[in-house]
Amino acid sequence: MNNRIKKIRKEVGLTQQSFANRIGIARGNISAYEVGKNAPSDAVISLICREFNINEQWLRFGDGEMKQNSDMDFEKICAEIGVRDEKAKEAIMKYYELSEDDKKLWWQFMERFMQ
Repeated sequence: MNNRIKKIRKEVGLTQQSFANRIGIARGNISAYEVGKNAPSDAVISLICREFNINEQWLRFGDGEMKQNSDMDFEKICAEIGVRDEKAKEAIMKYYELSEDDKKLWWQFMERFMQ
């Protein structure tokens, strides 16, 4: 699992400190996970998966794809509400990958256009 945690961090372009900040733990824990000194708790695994849209089976065991596949559910939701625009779909999917701080910033920007 240690290599998979490091892979996630590298793919999202974060330092150990920034990665730790995003999931609310100490940087030293990330370092210990990445070198295999410690294993993350179930709670930390859940935080990583939720924050970075990671497939838990992949993170724990290396099974399947790294990213969680939410396209199928999203397609159903889009059909129900009538969204057919691929750019809108891409924007919405990207929104769910943002940190809480970035979501707040996104909404500040969007509110400007919703008046």
